[in-house]
Amino acid sequence: MTAENVPSPGEPTSPGTPAAPAEASPEAGPASRRRQLSPEERARMEQKVRKIEIAISLVLRIGVSLSVAVIAVGLGVMFAHHGSYVPISGHFSYQALTSRTTRFPHTLGTLGSSIAAGQGRGIVVLGVMILILTPVMRVAVGVLSFIYEKDPPMAIVTFYVLVVLVGSFFLAGA
Repeated sequence: MTAENVPSPGEPTSPGTPAAPAEASPEAGPASRRRQLSPEERARMEQKVRKIEIAISLVLRIGVSLSVAVIAVGLGVMFAHHGSYVPISGHFSYQALTSRTTRFPHTLGTLGSSIAAGQGRGIVVLGVMILILTPVMRVAVGVLSFIYEKDPPMAIVTFYVLVVLVGSFFLAGA
């Protein structure tokens, strides 16, 4: 918990909230010397935090929902184009559908071609890519949120995490 969230001396505390120290000792670190926020400033800060939480929640919900919808559409297209996949019993082998020799797009170019051709497997891969990129978008929103909160150190650290995430995608392909 940060010093801004600690109630001032004499202010009632809620259960689970630590009470503010009665007196800051001279040995205490700089965090104990921060000024207390006024009720108006505290309310504005809480409102900012709430907006950020809602934004992050929306990014995660939309990303997961969109990926599930795209994957479902891709599976529907795949089963519509390949009627032999639909029967649960019979001569069709589901190992053939899920084997390593099944041709799924592995590059952005082949993914675009597969989607343009209306192939279900390309649409499924697009849904999986959306699902993989959802947490990356969450980190990007985190960078923006720390900039909005005017917290440069955390914005820099979160931006570094974003660079490492994006860089890992490019290094994995090499």
